[in-house]
Amino acid sequence: MNDIDDFISHVEKEDAPSSEWSELIQALWWAKKGKWEKSHDLAQEIESEDGSWVHAYLHRVEGDVGNAGYWYRRASKEPKTNEDLDVEWKELAQYFLLHG
Repeated sequence: MNDIDDFISHVEKEDAPSSEWSELIQALWWAKKGKWEKSHDLAQEIESEDGSWVHAYLHRVEGDVGNAGYWYRRASKEPKTNEDLDVEWKELAQYFLLHG
């Protein structure tokens, strides 16, 4: 699956993400579903810049901007403190749907 609309539709209709998807896609799926803890548990185990990017986003969702800043730095990304959370989620989802 690499279409954002199909991905969003899957989140709305299904009870769990596909086990065939990468853990980062699964983390974003759970985040969109409103299951922060499940999403965070997946993201914090991925020790890469990509994992840190998702982890940063999740700490923004949580409201912990300071911790998010740390994870953005680990991801080599500019903090998105002023960007709408839904906009960033979509950016992340589109990126990982295309790049794994």
